[in-house]
Amino acid sequence: MSKILFVLTGADQWTLADGTKHPTGFWAEEAVAPYEAFKAAGHEVVVATPGGVVPPLDRGSLAPQFNGGQEGADKVAAALDAFTELQSPLKLADVDLDDYAAVFYPGGHGPMEDLAVDATSGRLLTLALESGKPLGVVCHGPAALLAATGADGTNSFKGYDVAAFTNEEEVQGGLADKAKWLLQDRLTEAGVHVKPAEPWAPHVVVDRNLVTGQNPASSAPLAAELLKKLA
Repeated sequence: MSKILFVLTGADQWTLADGTKHPTGFWAEEAVAPYEAFKAAGHEVVVATPGGVVPPLDRGSLAPQFNGGQEGADKVAAALDAFTELQSPLKLADVDLDDYAAVFYPGGHGPMEDLAVDATSGRLLTLALESGKPLGVVCHGPAALLAATGADGTNSFKGYDVAAFTNEEEVQGGLADKAKWLLQDRLTEAGVHVKPAEPWAPHVVVDRNLVTGQNPASSAPLAAELLKKLA
């Protein structure tokens, strides 16, 4: 079957407006739900990060309250243990898009710190978009879209409809007033059309080959849409 590239954050801290560091990384559900779906469909998964660092997990994403209770949290933790590809990532700079049938970016606040300003990731996203290959991005993962700009500074995703973690969700999560910037605002400023739905409910937007999800609950439905495009 096909190879799917997972691009994950390498940042384990998110710098807030007052300069303090908030522990972060990738959000567990957003990585494991698509991983399990793709593997079950027979696809191979390859992980890449900036510099090839092992992607840090946001430990908060394993809390029972974010996984429907302790049993759900235990299942996610077990799924992470089975996601062995996380331990041997490629350097993002060494990725050849021609090797992959699809590209996927999970979230967590980590991408707000590194992928939002990573030119290598930005070029990869632009190439993936132009290639027509299925491109999936979820929750705070769309922060990476901010680095995808042309020579004139125009964002490659300008005019696209997307789902992304909303201002309202950031407020309810308790970090909006501490953040340097909010994802929904920055995407809107770049000309990307954010289509918000009810906070925390699954919400996926498909625009051409781009498939985006609003929050962790959107991860599995997003994976299902990517699999449709791969079929």
